[in-house]
Amino acid sequence: MSFDTQRVARLAMIGLAAASLAACASRPKPQGPVAPTQPAPTQPAPSYPQPAPVSPQPMGAVPGSVQDFVINIGERIYFATDSYDVTPDAQAVLQAQAQWLNRYPAVRVRIEGNADERGTREYNLALGARRANAVREFLIGAGVSASRIESLSYGKERPIDPGTGEDAWAKNRNARTAITDGAR
Repeated sequence: MSFDTQRVARLAMIGLAAASLAACASRPKPQGPVAPTQPAPTQPAPSYPQPAPVSPQPMGAVPGSVQDFVINIGERIYFATDSYDVTPDAQAVLQAQAQWLNRYPAVRVRIEGNADERGTREYNLALGARRANAVREFLIGAGVSASRIESLSYGKERPIDPGTGEDAWAKNRNARTAITDGAR
C-alpha cells in the first residue's frame, strides 16, 4: 500500500469514528422512569435461608486474658549464648510483664527457662534454671509478689525451633512467662 492509500484509509477510519460518535451524541436521553423491557416474573423468587446475624467481635484480646498477655505484652525473652544476663531489650519486655501482672493481681505465672541444644543435658538444665530465676528476680524487683511466680527449667528439652544452626539456637535460648492461673 502506498503512502497516499494509507493516508486515505486512516482518514476514512477517522471519519467513520466521528460519524459514530455524532450519532450517539444526537440520540435523546430518556426522560422519567423507563419501562422494563421484560415482563415481571409470575412465580415468586426462590427463598434461601438467611444466615443468623453475627454480633461484632471485639478487635484484639480480652484485657487480662492469656491472649492479651501474649499478644500485647510478650511472653518470651531471649538470651545470649551461655548467658542468663537480662539484656536491655528483654528488660523492656519484663517491665511490661510486671506492669501487666501488677494490674491483674490474681494471675499466677511459671517462668520456663530454656537453652539451645549445645552442651550437656545437665549444663542446659542448670542454665535454664538460672535464666528462669533471673526473670523471676526481675519481676519481683518490679513489684510482682514472689508467691505468684514459680520457675522451672526445661534445659534443651523443649526447643522452639528444632533446627540446627545459630538462627534456631538463638530462638531456643529463652525464658517464657507462662500464665498458669487467674487470667480471664
